[in-house]
Amino acid sequence: MKIGPNDLGGGRWEFTVWAPFLKKVELKMLWPEKKVLPMDRDEKGYWKTVLTDIPPDTRYFYRLEARTDRPDPASPFQPEGVHGPSQVVDHLSFRWEDGGWKGIDLSEMILYELHVGTFTPEGTFEAILSRLEELKDMGITALEIMPVAQFPGKRNWGYDGAYPFAVQNSYGGPEGFKRLVNRCHQRGIAVVLDVVHNHLGPEGNYLSDFGPYFTGKYSTPWGGAINFDEAYSDEVRNFFIENVFHWFKNYHLDALRLDAVHAIFDRGAGPFLGELAERVERLSKSERKPLYLIAESNLNDPRVIKPRELGGFGIDAQWCDDFHHALHALLTREDQGYYMDFGKVAHLVKALKDGFVYTGQYSQFRKRSHGNSSKDRPAHQFIVFSQNHDQIGNRLLGERLSQLTSFEGLKLAAGIVILSPYVPLLFMGEEYGEEVPFLYFVSHSDPDLVQAVRAGRKEEFKHFAWRVDPPDPQEEGTFLRSKLNWEKREDGNPRVLLNFYKDLIRLRREIPALSNLDKDSLEVCGFEAEKLIFMRRWKGTCEVFYILNLGAADVNPRVYLPEGRWRKILDSSDRIWNGPGTFLPESIRSGEEVTVRGHGLALYLKEEVR
Repeated sequence: MKIGPNDLGGGRWEFTVWAPFLKKVELKMLWPEKKVLPMDRDEKGYWKTVLTDIPPDTRYFYRLEARTDRPDPASPFQPEGVHGPSQVVDHLSFRWEDGGWKGIDLSEMILYELHVGTFTPEGTFEAILSRLEELKDMGITALEIMPVAQFPGKRNWGYDGAYPFAVQNSYGGPEGFKRLVNRCHQRGIAVVLDVVHNHLGPEGNYLSDFGPYFTGKYSTPWGGAINFDEAYSDEVRNFFIENVFHWFKNYHLDALRLDAVHAIFDRGAGPFLGELAERVERLSKSERKPLYLIAESNLNDPRVIKPRELGGFGIDAQWCDDFHHALHALLTREDQGYYMDFGKVAHLVKALKDGFVYTGQYSQFRKRSHGNSSKDRPAHQFIVFSQNHDQIGNRLLGERLSQLTSFEGLKLAAGIVILSPYVPLLFMGEEYGEEVPFLYFVSHSDPDLVQAVRAGRKEEFKHFAWRVDPPDPQEEGTFLRSKLNWEKREDGNPRVLLNFYKDLIRLRREIPALSNLDKDSLEVCGFEAEKLIFMRRWKGTCEVFYILNLGAADVNPRVYLPEGRWRKILDSSDRIWNGPGTFLPESIRSGEEVTVRGHGLALYLKEEVR
């Protein structure tokens, strides 16, 4: 069932809203003329009316029970914010120029996560356009954009969105977002959007005035849980499935990242996530273009990404937090909060080989056994990273990795992520070692809500040994402090690091053993005392070997390799990368003892016998 305003053709528009318990729903037009029009109810509780010859920027409310005016839950645009009227959008009027774009395979994605408001000084879609060429030149093949659904005010991460179909007005609205996607596709860059289907933001969220969209059966850390399995949940599911179709069809997106699916509670025999994956798969076939769903989940449950025929939900891929935690704990030596479960070389070895680290063993942080094995899941189903918005922004002071480890550590982290057998994700600015924090910020208008957010942030950090109060999320300065210093990438260590990222991505693209995302074509060995990892990958006759020193001290291991001559093609300790200088030879043979600098990474390619 289509919802919201829909163009029927011939100048006719149908308005549809689900409100099963209400006795009277009317369409209240505000512009271009003021009038109130009756709506008819069908047997499922959908109220509808058809109008002719209305302009595409018509503004309206729904009037409920002849007394309360509310924006459309499926509003395509909220030009006056979360409390103002909805606006009709004519999606067919946009002139798309991406007809030649056929999408890219998930395994070829180099993801770049960004927040629209802090990526540029202007904080708009339009301002991103001028930076696309530099991202393309770096080797980025997909932008992953944090949520753009309409939220209160002008400052927010996006997870307080109250209108899942509406593009944030302060970013540039529907037209601005389409221009960005259009330009990305013209540059050969896919676009992934982060969407939130586990809750709605607290301000401007009027869904409960319309119907049973929420349930008291479950709760989330962010408010009421969405009703995916109780009475009337069929129409709630329809709302969110239509939302997914909306993004794919009207905005030409290539993939959606589903926020925190562990908070999508559904005990039904036919889970919502499985239904959604099946519907998107069918849409992908009809559109003749790959369309992907990428989950965020903290359950370490491989059913999320297992095919439906094997009892899974059929989601295409998921973020792998264990990979991040294992790498972060080794580089920073942090052991508070969930990092208490990590810190051994063996943890990173398992992440590199299998994906999940916790696969049923006891978690000290959770005080229970956690997870299940992901060993049989293919490598392209895991998105890995050394930084992302959560792992930075959910620190008390929003410190990036550049503030927590050395320059050598930054290069090592980049190499481990990009040369892994998984799909790499970068967080905006990490490619040049950005030092400004990425803090948590909001711009709510309700003083009580603001106070609740402040208290919630303090509570969130109780598991960590941080002794100061977090920056005030409501203060505009907190937001402004999080904006990138893009110009820093032009000189010194930032420029060197940027070039190092470019070289890593080039090697991943050009060397078959590195572009082959196959967990069965790799060997990983860890040495706990030396904080050292040896890793070998291959495809056909192409073989690579890399040495990763997770410790700060130099180590002197003996290297055992298949017979042949192995030529060095990358060494993070080299002077050209502003390293301390390398002791590694240009070529090595099995049995040699070598010296690896602290936090050093070296990559060797086996020369083929001709």
